Amino acid sequence: MSPVDVEEADETLDDDRPWVTIVWNDPINLMSYVTYVFQKLFGYTKSKATELMLDVHHKGRASVATGTREEMEADAERLHAYGLWATIAQD
Repeated sequence: MSPVDVEEADETLDDDRPWVTIVWNDPINLMSYVTYVFQKLFGYTKSKATELMLDVHHKGRASVATGTREEMEADAERLHAYGLWATIAQD
């Protein structure tokens, strides 16, 4: 196997990795509001939304969704519309 073949295989593996939407902690939004947004946008139960909100609050961030790059870009835009700081990254 030549180095080019290995490089192409690595690129293929990278393309297969899912994307995630990450919500970051901010000093503005109330914890109850963040929980509400997670429930409304993603359909999470109150318990799951609270768990993710606490990750944001204590760890500084939480991955709230996984999917294609396009889906995660759309999720980040929806979160921005609710005033939350969100980015996407390849998992």
